[in-house]
Amino acid sequence: MKTTKHLQWIIGIGVVALLALFPILPIPIPGILPGNTNTPGSLDLLILCLLNVGLAITYRLLLGVTGLLSFGHALYFGAGGYIFGIMLMELEMPFWWAVLLNLGFGVILAGITGAIALRVNGIPFAMVTLAFGQAGLVLVRKNSEITGGGEGLNITKPLQEIGLAFPIRDIKYPFWIVLTIIVVIFLILTLVEHSRAGHVASAIRENELRINVLGIKPYFAKWIMFVVAGTLASTVGMAYIFANRAILPHAVSAELTIAALLMVVLGGLGSKWGAVIGAFIYTILNNRLIALSSSDFVTGLPDFLRIPLKEPLFILGVLFILVVLFMPGGIHGAYTRAVAKLGLRKQAKNEEKLAA
Repeated sequence: MKTTKHLQWIIGIGVVALLALFPILPIPIPGILPGNTNTPGSLDLLILCLLNVGLAITYRLLLGVTGLLSFGHALYFGAGGYIFGIMLMELEMPFWWAVLLNLGFGVILAGITGAIALRVNGIPFAMVTLAFGQAGLVLVRKNSEITGGGEGLNITKPLQEIGLAFPIRDIKYPFWIVLTIIVVIFLILTLVEHSRAGHVASAIRENELRINVLGIKPYFAKWIMFVVAGTLASTVGMAYIFANRAILPHAVSAELTIAALLMVVLGGLGSKWGAVIGAFIYTILNNRLIALSSSDFVTGLPDFLRIPLKEPLFILGVLFILVVLFMPGGIHGAYTRAVAKLGLRKQAKNEEKLAA
C-alpha cells in the first residue's frame, strides 16, 4: 500500500511538472484539447480543469473525509470570487490587501454557516447548506449594482493599478499562478487530512456514535473540516475571477455544488487523487460533449439518438449512473483494486516458486 501511495505522489509530481511546461511547449493532444498545449484555447480549458480540481478536492474534504453531504459548497467558491472582485473594483483595495481580507472573510463565512448547519446531521444538514447557498444566489442576483446581477461581475481595471506588474493578457502567467494555488491547496488538504482533526473526522464518518462513546466531541472536528473546506474553496473562487476576469451567478448555485459532487464520485471518494482525476475528466468531457452536440455527426442522427446526445448533462448523468453501479469506488477505486489484485497474483506466483 505504501508503494502505491509513493507511486501516486511520483506520478502527481511528474504531471504537475509536465503541466508547468505546457504553456511553452506546443504539444498536440487531439480529441482532448482544442489545439496545441500552448494555445490560448487549450490553456483556458486547462485553467478551468485546475479550478475544478480545486473545487473538487475541497468538497471531498467534506464528503469523502468527514461524511458531510453539502449542497451549498459553491457558496464559498462564489463568495470568494465575488467579494474579491468587489474589493478590487468597488472598494479599490490594493491586490494583496484584497487577498488577505478575502481569506479572512472566507473563514468567517464558513465558520458562521458551518456552526449553524452542523447543529443537525444527514439530510437536514444538506438542506440547511442548500438554503445558505440559495440565499447567497439571491443576494448575488438582487444586488446588481454591486454584483452585476445576471450579467456577472467583471474586473475591468488594469492590473498595474491593483498591484500586479506582469502582463495578464499573456495567458501563461494566469495558468502558472492557478497551478501553483491548486498545488498549495492540495498540500494543505493533505496535511489537514493527516492531522489529529482529520483522523477524528474520518472516524466520525465511519461511526459517529462510537466517537461520542469514547468521549470525543465530534461537532468541533466537523466544524474545523467545514471551515477549512469553505476557506480553501473561497481561495479557488479568488483564483477563478483572477484568471477569467469575470464571475457569473452560476458560481454560487447548487448546480455547481452538484457538479463538484459528480467530480468527486466519478474519481472516487477514497482519495484526493480520485477527486483530481474526476475533475479533469468531468471538465474535459463537458467541454468536448458541447462540441460534439453541435457537430454534423450528431445533427444527422435519428431523433431518439440526436435529442439525448444534444444534452451534455444527459450523457454525464448516464456516465455517473454507470460509475455508481459498476465502479462504486470511482476510477481511483478501480485502479486500487486492480493494483491489489496484481499484487496478490505476484505474491501467489512467488509462493509457488518457493514451494517448488
